[in-house]
Order: sequence, then C-alpha cells, then structure tokens
Amino acid sequence: MKSTGTQSIARYMRGTRKSAVEFWRRFRKNRAGVLGLCVVAFFTVIGLLAPVISPHDPYKINLYEAGLIYAPPSNQYPLGTDQFGRDVLSRMLWGSRISLFIGFVSAGIAVVIGSALGSLAGYYGGRVDEILMRIVDIFLTIPTFFLILLIVAVFGASIWNVMIVIGLTIWPGTARLVRAEFLSFKQEPFVEAATVAGAGDFHIMFREILPNAIFPAIVNASMQVGSAIMTESSLSFLGLGDPNQVSWGWMLNDAMKSFRRAVWLTVFPGIAITLSVIAFNLIGDALNDALNPHLKER
Repeated sequence: MKSTGTQSIARYMRGTRKSAVEFWRRFRKNRAGVLGLCVVAFFTVIGLLAPVISPHDPYKINLYEAGLIYAPPSNQYPLGTDQFGRDVLSRMLWGSRISLFIGFVSAGIAVVIGSALGSLAGYYGGRVDEILMRIVDIFLTIPTFFLILLIVAVFGASIWNVMIVIGLTIWPGTARLVRAEFLSFKQEPFVEAATVAGAGDFHIMFREILPNAIFPAIVNASMQVGSAIMTESSLSFLGLGDPNQVSWGWMLNDAMKSFRRAVWLTVFPGIAITLSVIAFNLIGDALNDALNPHLKER
C-alpha cells in the first residue's frame, strides 16, 4: 500500500514538473513577456531589499543642510533630492515596495471575489446566474475611478483602504471570465464522473472545475496589477494616497509643485510607473500565449 502511494506521488510530481517545464518553454518564446517578467522581478527585488540597499532614510528631512534642497543627481545622490532634501533614490526603492504591494494585493482581492462569484454563477446558472450577473453589470456601469475617489475621500486614504477599495471595484471582469469558463467546463466528462461518484457541489466547483477555469483569470490578474498601480498613482497624485507611505504616485504629487525647478522629481517615478504597467501587460500577453497555445497555433 505504501509503495503504491509513493509511486502515485512520484508520478504526480513528475507530471507537475513536466507541465511547469512545458509552460516555461512556451512562455519564454514570447520575448516581450520575458522582458516584462525581468522588469517586474527587478522592481520586486529592489522593493524587498529596500531596507538593506537604500543609501539614505527615505523619510529623513534635511532642510538645514546646505546644498541638499533640490540637489541635482550626483555621486552622493544619484537621483538627486527633493524640496525637503530627501534622497530620491531611496524613495524610489521604497516606492517600488509600496506600489507593487498595492498592485498585488488589490489584484488578489479581485481574483478571490471574481472567481467565487463567477464560479457560483456559471455552475448553478438560472436565477443565481441572473442575480449575480446583474450585480456585475451594475458595477461595470459605475465610473470606477470616481467611485474609488468617493470611497477614499469618505473612509480615509490609508494604504489598506486604497488596496481594498481598488480590489472591490475591479473584480467584475474576473467574474465574467470565470463564469464563461464554468459554462464550458461543467458539461465535461470529468465533471459528470465526479457527480456520479457523489461529490458535492463545492467539491466539483472548487476542486474539479475551478483549477481548469482559473487560467483566464490569472492572465487578467497580471494586467489588473498594472491597473491597480496606475489607479493608486492617480489617487496619490491627486493627494488621496496614504501620505505616511512612500509610493511612486505620492512622489509625483510632491514633484508637482517643483516641476520646473527639479524635473528629475517627475521623471524617475514617472518612468517607474510606466515601465511597471507596460511590463505587467506584456506578462499578461505572454501568459495568454503560454496557457492557451492553441490560440497561437490558429
């Protein structure tokens, strides 16, 4: 019995490893996607290592030290300083930490909510599907950014409020994708086999169908991370971000008052936001090609 169980686990691990190798082989064919992955990996690493590699305290104000107000890029301050004498490079490193964290958590919230509601709608159909899809339609008709502005203005602009609000407003797209996949998968033989075997609805939904239906949501989530970063940057630029945290958007808000005097305050966070958003979209395209190879063949 133990030998059979061990052999089954070994076969499963070999199959998983083979699938991962095949996925990576297809993914790396998309050079733009690999480039996007490298950009995201770079920002993620410097964000995680920000407490270690930052040359200066990103929050330290140096108003009384000569030459540190609007200091241009130099050997001591490679990206210059801002109107308070704070090191822009250190703030960029810490900003990547906050901006990416907001993007990943917001997209994660959207995936959880959208997958759950899309699964219920697609599996049960009928009245359940009708009610849930009308809720989705209502959310899709609401101007999302203005809703986020309103909620953040009312409940405060803490980093957690921003993440939760963004996640709660971008889930409808995921719900539609998962629902569509459920509608196509729930008539498959493996679902009928699970039903005949006596499996419950939740087992069939979340153990049988969802693992096969989640791939479009994963592709969409990679793009939602970039969208969440852009949304947070826009909120911070308008002064509705968390003032106690360094993010690329909040750096742009600070730079707005000093654009003509210190252009580097705008250029570096602007480039970082642009690169990260483009990178996540490139990754999404590559994931779509890797997870749906038949589409590429057509």
